[in-house]
Amino acid sequence: MPAIATQFSLCFSFMAFLTLQLSKLAGFSYRAAQTLTRRALFILGGLTVGGAAVFMAFCADQVQSVFTALITRWPTAPFLIVPFGFGFACFLSRKVFPGSQGSGIPQVIAARRVIDANARVSLVSLRIAIGKIVVMLFGLLCGASIGREGPTVQVGASIMAAFGKSAPALIQPVLLLAGGAAGISAAFNTPIAGIVFAIEELSRSFEARTSGLVLGCVIAAGLTSLAIVGDYTYFGSTNAILPLGPAWIIVPMCGIIGGFGGGLFSSIVIFFCAGEGSSLVKRGPILFAMACGLAVAFCGFMADQSIYGTGYEQARAIVHGDGTLPSDYGFYKFLASTFSAISGIPGGVFAPSLSVGAGLGAFMHHIFPTVPLGALALLGMVAYLAGVVQTPITSFVIVLEMTEDHAMIIPLMVTALIANGVSRIICRDGLYHALSLPFVAQLPPDQVLPEPSEGNEVLVL
Repeated sequence: MPAIATQFSLCFSFMAFLTLQLSKLAGFSYRAAQTLTRRALFILGGLTVGGAAVFMAFCADQVQSVFTALITRWPTAPFLIVPFGFGFACFLSRKVFPGSQGSGIPQVIAARRVIDANARVSLVSLRIAIGKIVVMLFGLLCGASIGREGPTVQVGASIMAAFGKSAPALIQPVLLLAGGAAGISAAFNTPIAGIVFAIEELSRSFEARTSGLVLGCVIAAGLTSLAIVGDYTYFGSTNAILPLGPAWIIVPMCGIIGGFGGGLFSSIVIFFCAGEGSSLVKRGPILFAMACGLAVAFCGFMADQSIYGTGYEQARAIVHGDGTLPSDYGFYKFLASTFSAISGIPGGVFAPSLSVGAGLGAFMHHIFPTVPLGALALLGMVAYLAGVVQTPITSFVIVLEMTEDHAMIIPLMVTALIANGVSRIICRDGLYHALSLPFVAQLPPDQVLPEPSEGNEVLVL
């Protein structure tokens, strides 16, 4: 694996040398040539991240179809496959690919605070990226209720870190930021949400001097996705509307319920992964993962086998008015996603959260049958996602880009703000930043920068 990283480093060095030589012939200054080289690095990295995101999406769909075919033929198979699959995935993430466990976004947040690139390889590296993809796909193959978008962020940051290994130390945090933003953008085909997520969650600040580089990386990743899979909307275009009137009572209701559920989910995950409950998990992590897998299999049994995988198909069906899923789908998807998240296996929470939110909307439809199911699904998705990640702007922007339903923008904004406020009452710390603290604690103190919120963000170009 170090040989691959060295090859990336040599490629960048050669590109830099070639650019400098051409610039001299063209009469460019050394500073102009250096700027051009850095921009080329972000573009090339973005193209690679986009390709990786498309590859992960394709493979995830394939392995989920295999598991679906299996449980269709043998409905009781999950009680055996899921627990043992969780246990083996936990073993791989801890012993073979350490640093690949969980969502991957906390590792990127922690890596951006690390000063030395050599110390950063325990959080973002090509070895971890490969392990993240392999073990995440194995988890989906075994029925885990996980997403691929969080892992795509860590994979994207790892790729950019490999490309920029020889780059100046001051721009390496920017490379990680760009890689994470490009990962979200390519995974969902939502370029604006990728940029907003980078500002609102990964860095918690805006730096005008580097915004162009991040934007270029996101564009390159988006173009790669566009060239391979074409122009598409993640959940398909919808025309759901919610006219101003009595029906707007569901806006605060969805915001409160979604925010409470999202805050509860985050509190449970933080407790077991970064809080007092983590000591219990460390006593027998593989057995704990197997117990979580058994709980997921039980949820699947209770919900007619509908809660496995990312939940994309189920959420899409609800958004487009298909009410054939069990009425308690959202509840069991919430439980399955919670057990999958605390098990420690690699996997994200974005797609499952959207699916839980869509299930919330479907449940609300039984109470308010006159309100369009599609509108309720969008409100539920935004509410629960905002409650989980506590990034209200990213939450409504990503749902808008996924559905192209601009008529819902105002109710979605209001729902996201309410859900975020309720979630912060339940869970004071943001999910990803709280989960990043154990990774930071494992590093030498002299190699870690303070939190960006303390005014020490390093973004210099």
